[in-house]
Amino acid sequence: MQAASAPATASVYSYADIADLATAAPMTIHAQIRSATVLKPDRAPGLAAGHARFYVEADVVGLIRGSGPLAARITYLVDLPLAANGKAAKLKKKQPVLLFARPVAGTAAGTNSTGSVRLIAPDAQLLWDPATEAQLRAILTELVKPGAPPAITGIANGFHVPGTLPGEGETQLFLDTKTGEPVSLTILTAADGSRRWAAAFGEIVDGSAAVPKRNTLAWYRLACGLPKTLPLNKLAGTAPDDRRKAAADYAVVLGALGECTRTRKPPVAG
Repeated sequence: MQAASAPATASVYSYADIADLATAAPMTIHAQIRSATVLKPDRAPGLAAGHARFYVEADVVGLIRGSGPLAARITYLVDLPLAANGKAAKLKKKQPVLLFARPVAGTAAGTNSTGSVRLIAPDAQLLWDPATEAQLRAILTELVKPGAPPAITGIANGFHVPGTLPGEGETQLFLDTKTGEPVSLTILTAADGSRRWAAAFGEIVDGSAAVPKRNTLAWYRLACGLPKTLPLNKLAGTAPDDRRKAAADYAVVLGALGECTRTRKPPVAG
């Protein structure tokens, strides 16, 4: 998979908005809406308040991720927030969209192709534009690389040890991941109080640890997956004062990573 060249303008969606969907969806489709029908509430079980459910028919422009066969025209359901006037928003004909989905069992009539898909979340449809597709392709390219950063599920354990000079110290934290692959953080404090840190995805070897750049998969895994505070019970056997220093070191890492900004607010089922 080739990453698309970066467009001149940025996507209206944050990196985390796109990555949340891209990392979870087995199929990503570029499509163009052909028709959209608002379903009556009695035909939309679990619909969140302030939303409308649409039955959409769309023409497939391209399958960005996933394996076929996929029909040239597909159908799916999507939940979208109501407009400011309380009415269902309009889905325009020929509106290009990105769908994050999985295939539905069954095939399109008379073919071996899937003619219906199920979105991985009720709102897993983004409006298409070149910048959003470019960001999506960059994320998917990183996902399929060998040794791609795994999802982080928590802190496994860690420790802090003082250095040889007053004020020096080192904190190492080992993270739990969804795949079981090792990920660790190392924070070094100099005698003057300055800190430098790095993350290692995989076994630590010389030069393998680094500070991940913002809006990369490694950054997303850390910024959006790490707990907001260090669970001190994970530092078993570490002296109380050293635990406090480890917590301060951890806060430096979170500050350097910055916020995991999300603008997408998935609907909560009613």
